[in-house]
Order: sequence, then structure tokens, then C-alpha cells
Amino acid sequence: MVRSIRLHLLLLLLRLQWLLIFCCFVFSSASAKPAPYAMRINCGARHDVHTAPTNTLWYRDFGYTGGIPANASLPSYVSPHLDTLRYFPLSEGPENCYIINRVPKGHYSVRVFFGSVQLKSDDLEPLFDISVEGTLITSLKSGWSNVDDQVFAEAQVFLTDGSVSICFHSTGHGDPAILALEILQIDDKAYQFSQHSGQGIILRTVLRLSCGDGRPKFGADYGGDPWGGDRFWKPITTFGGGDKSISIEASIKQVSKPPNFYPAGLYERAIVSSDSKPDIEYTMDVDPNRNYSIWLHFAEIDESINGVGQRVFDIIINGDIAFEEVDIVKFSGDRNSALVLNTTVPVNGRSLTITLKPKNRDHAIICAIEIFEIIVAESKTLPDEVKALQTLKTTLGLPVRLGWNGDPCVPQQHPWSGADCQFDKSTSKWVIDGLGLDNQGLKGFLQNDISKLRHLQSINLSGNNIHGAIPSSLGAIPSLEVLDLSYNSFNGSIPETLGQLTSLQRLYLNSNSLSGRVPAALGGRLLHRASFNFTDNHGLCGIPGLRTCGPHLTAGAKIGLAFGVLGVFLLIVTCSVCCWKRRQNILRTQQMAAREAPYAKKRTNLSQNIQLSRHHNHHGQSRTAAENGPILLS
Repeated sequence: MVRSIRLHLLLLLLRLQWLLIFCCFVFSSASAKPAPYAMRINCGARHDVHTAPTNTLWYRDFGYTGGIPANASLPSYVSPHLDTLRYFPLSEGPENCYIINRVPKGHYSVRVFFGSVQLKSDDLEPLFDISVEGTLITSLKSGWSNVDDQVFAEAQVFLTDGSVSICFHSTGHGDPAILALEILQIDDKAYQFSQHSGQGIILRTVLRLSCGDGRPKFGADYGGDPWGGDRFWKPITTFGGGDKSISIEASIKQVSKPPNFYPAGLYERAIVSSDSKPDIEYTMDVDPNRNYSIWLHFAEIDESINGVGQRVFDIIINGDIAFEEVDIVKFSGDRNSALVLNTTVPVNGRSLTITLKPKNRDHAIICAIEIFEIIVAESKTLPDEVKALQTLKTTLGLPVRLGWNGDPCVPQQHPWSGADCQFDKSTSKWVIDGLGLDNQGLKGFLQNDISKLRHLQSINLSGNNIHGAIPSSLGAIPSLEVLDLSYNSFNGSIPETLGQLTSLQRLYLNSNSLSGRVPAALGGRLLHRASFNFTDNHGLCGIPGLRTCGPHLTAGAKIGLAFGVLGVFLLIVTCSVCCWKRRQNILRTQQMAAREAPYAKKRTNLSQNIQLSRHHNHHGQSRTAAENGPILLS
């Protein structure tokens, strides 16, 4: 009995243990943060590859058809060790883009690596602009291929519509050549420099320094959390003036924490100023009239400092005190504990100077520096109008040299050739208010989708070889003032809907193959106040300067005439059918009579023979009776 109870208790304990393990597993699975989205593209590659030292996966270049794949020359050891790239000659158009779809909504670090085409006869260092989501983030400067942290461009941007566009804009100085692209998801609150930062703001990486380190930290952030975004830290061992590098092997507290997930290795080394020069000063060139977000990293790893008050310094940026009486131990709570300070600074000149100035001749110390340019994201063009332009690009057979890739209006420095833009305050979007594609060798046709460009004020498609009918939907663009379709191959009639264009001031349809009457509503308005030209359309009539049209019928008369013609046609068809059937019946009767004629002749002969036989028998009987005498009947 006791043994049985013990066995039951043991089984119960085992069940409770397994239940506890299961609950812990479920809880940990539910609470674990999913891995961040990551897309790395090896431009120009036909196959996926992995690169050392972190075995990073780079996908083949499967999502782009423009440009030219080529073998790559790596400008720096910082560049991922990839063998191919894609370059974009000006003949491919001034704007070329990668559009990456199915990207989850969130905050991302977008990075673009540049390269050089291997064995290319033109060794000109390409200089071009790069935009992300329609916002210009960087312009390559001469000499970039000789500076490690300039062989790539990086920006942090919020993506909300399921895709990201990365575009390269030619400046006429060499062909843009792209080695690789990275789209890495980071925490939504990463690098939040104020309560107003977030969507609508892009941070362009200007600089990341790892102080006191002789090696770059790159590739999965060298042990950092993947939500940190795989950052590159440029090493610097001295700021000059006798300072020195120090390092420790003890663990650092307050690291790898959300939202920025800084790696512990960033705080294990530092630069400490000297007695001869207690200040630490760093100066760099920047673009003027911009706002910069500055992040400064500290940890008290100097063994000579044991407590609060032993190292205190001010932080001065471009002559203004940004942080006063900084005490790392006091601010972080302990030695060997990470401290991050952030501030935003407007810079009017071309340089940015950060100075750490100790109090009472103490020494200054710093572990790392990050500097970002704050960029207000551009408003994009209305999506419906972008789609309408893309349809025009296809149906008009737009030359490749014009490009028309990315967003037509932004960045504002690189709008599409032939598309005029205007900012619409009511929607806070850009709209298309003009099309100027005259004399571009267009050979397609116009679709009704052109009416989706409802803000158009001017359309000039003259001097091409566009064929087909003039879309009636043009009458649905109320703001249209200029319509020039001259010197093309348009045919058919002028749509009545053009008479609805009350703002029309100039209409040029000359030198086409149009026919029919000019709509009365349109002709009357043009004759009184607008400039027009309908010449060299041999089929047009109805206004002075064109041939005279025939008698004009009202709409009711046209309908009556149509019904009359239809009735006569039906009557003719009916009579024709009846005559045909009668003729068929006569022919059928004649054919039957012809087939029965021999049989009728035989029947006639047989009847004559029978009659003759009867006649003969009758006369024979009469003669017999006369010879024998009368026959008496009783």
C-alpha cells in the first residue's frame, strides 16, 4: 500500500516537472523577440554567396533588369568580399533604381556599397547621388574610393508601404557602380533623438568612431545584437597631443540594451587625454546649414578612477556647452558601466568640433562617437499619378535614355525628364502639372489612363509618331490649358469631350489623320478666345479654314435615319429570303418531275394496252354471239 502511494506521488511529481518545463518553453517562445528582417543583395550576381568572417548570406541579384552586370574591384577592405557589381551607363537613363518588395513595416538601416568595374578602360571614379524612398541621402565626393568609411552610404528610414526604393542618379561624372545593398531592420525606437523624431525623419550616417581601437568593428557588429543593424565602427587610436589608448577585459554593464543594442566591445577600449593636453578635441568637415544628431559613448574603464567626482568634464560642440560637469561614474551608476549622451546641433559652417574639457586639470576620456545628419523625408508623388506615368512609359514606348525610374518628382534635384511637378498642399504630395515629350521619337498610343494625371495644365506630345485615337478621357482633366498633339499619326474623330475643357487656351491638332466634324462646343470656344490649329487633317471639317461639312443632322434625325436604313435593310433581306425559298421550291418540283417522267410514260403505255385489250375482247364476244344466235335466259 505504501509502495503504491509512493509510486503515485513519483508519477505526479514527474508530470508536474514536465508541465513546468512545457510552460517555461511556451513562455520563453512567446516572449522571445523575433529575428529582424534582413535582405542583402550581391549586385550583378547570379547565385547566392556567403562571405567571411560571419558567413553572411548575400542573395543573387534577382530583382533588377536594368544596368549591366560586371566583375568588381573592391575599393577597400571594408567592402564585403563580393566578385560582381552592377553599373549604370548614362544610356540606361539618368535615374536607376532597385525596388525591394515585401519588406515588413518598420524601421530600417539601408546601406549601399560602391565598387569599381574590373578592367574597365575608363578608370574615372564615378560620382553620383543616392536617394532612399525619394529622399537624397548622399552625394559622392571625389576621392571616396580611398577612404574606408566612404565606400558605402547608410541611412535609417521608416518603411510603411511594404517596399523600399534605392535610386542612383547620374551627375555626368562616371557611371554609378553598385557592389551590394543591405536592408536591415532595427528597433522602431533606435536613435530616437527627440520626442518628435520618427516617421518623416531620415538619419544619414556621417561618422562612427571606435576610440582606442586599431581594428574596424564590422560584420554583425562583432558580437552585437542583430537588432543593432550590423554597424561599421571606424577605428581611431589617438586624437593627438600625447593621449593614449586603454582597454580592459572586464565585462561592461548596461550594454546590448534596446533600442540601440550597442555591443560591449565598444566600451572595452577608450582614449584618455594626457597631462600636456588634458582636452580631447575632434574636428571634421560637414555639409553646412544642416542639423546633426551627436551620440557620445563613455565607460569609466581607467583603473585610476575609483568613484564619483574623480573625473569631471564639460562637453563643448562648436563653442557651445552641450553637457556640463559630466561624471561618468555618477551618471552611469558604476565603473565599467556604459553611458550614452545625445544632443542635436545646428551647424551653419563647414566644420563640426567636439571638445571634452576637464575640470581642475583632470583627464578626459571617450569610447566612441556617432554623428548623423538629420534629413526631413521628401513627400512623394501621388501613387495614382506615378502609375499613370508608368503606363505612359509603356504605351508610348519611351526611350530608355529618359529613364523614368523611381519617383517622378523627388528627390527634387533629379525629377524625371519631361514631367513637370508641383506640390499640392491639400494632399501634401507632389503632382504632375505638365508633360513635355515633344520630338522624343515616341511611337505608341495614348491610353485613357492619362486622365489620372488630373492636375495637368499642359500636354505637349508634338513631333512624334503616336497613332490611334485621341482619348476621350482628356476631357476629364479640368485644369488643362495647353494640348499640343500636332505632327503625329492620330486618326479618328475629335472627341466631343474636349468641349468640356473650359480652361483650354491652346489646342494644336494639325498634321495628323483626323476626320469628321470638329465638335460644335469645342469649335465655338476656340473661335472666340483660344489659339488653335487643325490644318493638314484632310478629313476634318466644320470650322473656318477646313472644308465644308455636309448637311448637319440633329441627333434625333440621325437616330431616325439609322432606324430607316435598318428597316429598309431588313425588308430587303426578308424579300431576298422569300424569293430564294420560292425559287428553291420550284427547282425542287422540277427535279421531282424529272425523276418521275419515265415511270409516268410506262404507266401511260400500260393503260393504253389494257384499253386496247378490253376493246378487242368486247368486239370478239359480239361476233361469237351473232354466230351462235341469241342466248335465252331462264
